[in-house]
Amino acid sequence: MVKNFLADAGSLAPSVRSSHELYRSALQPLISIITPTYNRERTIAQAVESVLAQSYERWELLIIDDGSEDGTREQLSGYLDDARVQYHFQENQGQSVARNRGLRYARGEYICFLDSDDLWVPEKLERQEALMKAYPDVDVLHSDEIMIDEQGHELSRKNMRRYSGKIARQMLVDNSVSINTVMARRECFDAMGGFSGRYGVADDYDIWLRFSSRYTFFYVPEYWGYYRVMPDQISSNKVRRFEANESIILDFIKAYGEVLEPWEIRWGLARFYCRKARYFAAAGQRATAWGALGRAARFAPLDFAVWRSLYRVMFPRRSGSRE
Repeated sequence: MVKNFLADAGSLAPSVRSSHELYRSALQPLISIITPTYNRERTIAQAVESVLAQSYERWELLIIDDGSEDGTREQLSGYLDDARVQYHFQENQGQSVARNRGLRYARGEYICFLDSDDLWVPEKLERQEALMKAYPDVDVLHSDEIMIDEQGHELSRKNMRRYSGKIARQMLVDNSVSINTVMARRECFDAMGGFSGRYGVADDYDIWLRFSSRYTFFYVPEYWGYYRVMPDQISSNKVRRFEANESIILDFIKAYGEVLEPWEIRWGLARFYCRKARYFAAAGQRATAWGALGRAARFAPLDFAVWRSLYRVMFPRRSGSRE
């Protein structure tokens, strides 16, 4: 149960480490963890505790406060004596600007992201560092996550389908990479840049889709993080997310479409619009649903996925079903 983990993590105290342990830690690659935050006084300490609880010790935590007006800074004051924990305040400019600032400060060989309302399991970094060492051709690691509520109670372990390898085709359908479970090599960001901030939401989708045009992803079917479901999250506005996702996909095809075959683009677009049609049909917005289904049929008229979605538009599931 997550609450037990938090209680255990909260009781951690600094211990005297042997010279052997210190030497071993110094030989480990540095991992940079970037945590943007805005008005998360209720959860930021738990996020930090989940980093302090990591079995892998050579990390730096870069907390970028995007103009919080609550007690976020005060909640963090007790952690800043640890030299690995760094706090930076900026005027409110958005999550992508905060993450990019973290990327500029990051010194690590590997980059991870932890949102300030989410948590990690204690072995996440150790497991990922070992996999990166074992598979040098892998550029981005990702995994499943456990859904929890505001109080930390587990809601679900059901995850969407995720993929390994060159995953650009599958990424056209939906963002199957959870940012809080990612570990990526630093050179990926050096070569392709950070978060664009162009779309307002779903900028993590944009960056993983861009990375999929060049880099190799590796999905590990383990639970490396806890994703907290909260009503005031940016990601909770589904209509806005669909609009942003559509723009991200179409912009990606214009910029990087040459990495895919024409049939792969049609396959991905048809399934994205099928997903959109099913969601809006369930939400009672039938006109939008039929419009999306029409676009799907234009890309792949004989695809079974389109005909299956036709049935779902005609006989929608109740609103709130996950797409």
